[in-house]
Amino acid sequence: SLFLQYLPILHFLLGLSLSALSIAFLIRIILTWYPKVNLNQGLWPLISWPTEPFLALTRTFVAPIGGVDVTPVIWLGLISLSRELLVGQQGILSQILTKSSLIG
Repeated sequence: SLFLQYLPILHFLLGLSLSALSIAFLIRIILTWYPKVNLNQGLWPLISWPTEPFLALTRTFVAPIGGVDVTPVIWLGLISLSRELLVGQQGILSQILTKSSLIG
């Protein structure tokens, strides 16, 4: 089927994208310790541009706890869980890929 034909590419790109987002949110967590960092200067827009839409949406529901923005932690957890469920060793796409290579 067409899905199985493109599954290795999808698996790779999805894993790469989720890993990159995880790293970006991890950096955002570290940056919460340095509130004076301007995210619009230097290389910081490479981190803030892909993550800020997610964080801005989540901030409407989750207020800072003790003055600390916890939304990057929430997203890092959600992305890590998604990555594990989809492309991790026991992930759905990984299992389909393994089964299809055994059959074909």
